[in-house]
Amino acid sequence: MKHIVTVLPRCALAGRIIRRCQQATPIAVALLLAACSGTAVRPTASAPAGQVVPSAAPVATVPPANVEVKLVVERALAQIGKPYRLGGAGPRGGFDCSGLVAWVYSTLGVRVPRTTDGQFAYFTPVPREQLQPGDLVFFRLPQAHVGIYVGEGEFVHAPATGRPVERARLDGPWFILSFAGGGRLTDSH
Repeated sequence: MKHIVTVLPRCALAGRIIRRCQQATPIAVALLLAACSGTAVRPTASAPAGQVVPSAAPVATVPPANVEVKLVVERALAQIGKPYRLGGAGPRGGFDCSGLVAWVYSTLGVRVPRTTDGQFAYFTPVPREQLQPGDLVFFRLPQAHVGIYVGEGEFVHAPATGRPVERARLDGPWFILSFAGGGRLTDSH
């Protein structure tokens, strides 16, 4: 099965999310739009806005031998409740979304890009149906956002200012609409 990326202009996606979440409070909408900074579009091919583009990258079936997926998940879960801090990359000062990912992998001796955009480009694309614990999940809210998939439709992420690191569901109303793809660390990195 091919990985699919939908390329949408940032304001069109935000409008779609807000229209679909009409029952959301203004505060909830503000939190939705306050995700980690940056935008991410996987460089698969150029296409007009709204067109679906298959990814050319194959899906890896196993992570590299030097990374224990169980430890990725355990270390991500252990950060639940730690504060959110824009630019944060550690448990003492707090995390932003990409800082949480970079920190978890660094504790296992794996250096990954620090930004969501960098992580999106660095990890091998994985479709939602093939996500495995330890994979990354990427969103556009309309800004780029990332979390660590822990299995059973759940992921850990640092959501926004005022909210600590938490566990969330991929089928949550905002996340299901803004899912941009999964990513897996492979032996090629």
